[in-house]
Amino acid sequence: MSDTLTVENLTVRVGSLEVIHGVSFALAAGQRTGLIGESGSGKTLTALAIMGLLPEGLSAAGQVVYRGCNLLELDERDLCRLRGDRLAIVFQEPMTALNPVMKVGDQVAEPLRIHRGLRAGDAQAAALAALRRVNIPDAQEKMRAYPHQLSGGQRQRAMIAMATLCSPELLIADEPTTALDVTVQAQILQLLTELVEEQDTSLLLITHDLPVVANVCQRVLVLYGGYIVEEGDVETVFDEPRHPYTRALLDAIPPLDEEVPERKLKAIAGSVPGLGEFPPGCPFRNRCPRADDACAVMPLARGNGHRVACWHPLR
Repeated sequence: MSDTLTVENLTVRVGSLEVIHGVSFALAAGQRTGLIGESGSGKTLTALAIMGLLPEGLSAAGQVVYRGCNLLELDERDLCRLRGDRLAIVFQEPMTALNPVMKVGDQVAEPLRIHRGLRAGDAQAAALAALRRVNIPDAQEKMRAYPHQLSGGQRQRAMIAMATLCSPELLIADEPTTALDVTVQAQILQLLTELVEEQDTSLLLITHDLPVVANVCQRVLVLYGGYIVEEGDVETVFDEPRHPYTRALLDAIPPLDEEVPERKLKAIAGSVPGLGEFPPGCPFRNRCPRADDACAVMPLARGNGHRVACWHPLR
């Protein structure tokens, strides 16, 4: 299986402060990969760096290789040719991602006009079909509506329709079900899974919801303090976590398997430090019961397939 995207030694800085530290991973063609961690772990910054959408004042270095080209070296014009076409993203909050003064149908149709050169009528017809495909009721009417006239779930569906209209090779979905009720959440996740399977798209799903990753993804990356501390296939990592942080995340949620007896949930000690406040070495060491003096130096990830960056991994 070839890789759609290869990220090597990705770092993100705010001025002189490094907040994403040497992140490396590969997204295989057609594979669904989860990127998990608490809020403040660096998940969204990693996604924005990949897409070349970092806010002003932040900079990225390293390699984000797509089709032999380092995206970090492209200028904005070249990136715009890829974004919305070969590379797409579904943002966490569609109300702020969609243009509030532009009709939904025009926004969904825009990628086809820009990247495929379709005429307005043809692009509108394709947009209508896309809205129907993502199960938006009264799609013809919603084409003429503005984002504020749609429900949260409908706005998220419109974002997904727009992001997948050009059959991208990579789709990043950043917390796509935040603030949606459980029923709509399940529908959105099922929709995403079906679309990426049909289009053989690589999916990077960013979430703090581990059951979602268990149901949707094949591989998982665990991010904390801007470091990938554990990675591997979902079943192995969730059944046999080796990093204390991954174990703590799993202990803080209800059992993923209904056959597992009920147990008292455990809170992770402390809280995620603020920007620039993580301890040197392993970023989790000030919250980790296994930490000692060795943890003052960040360990390299070890393992084949199932990799963990920890001096004292769980056995």
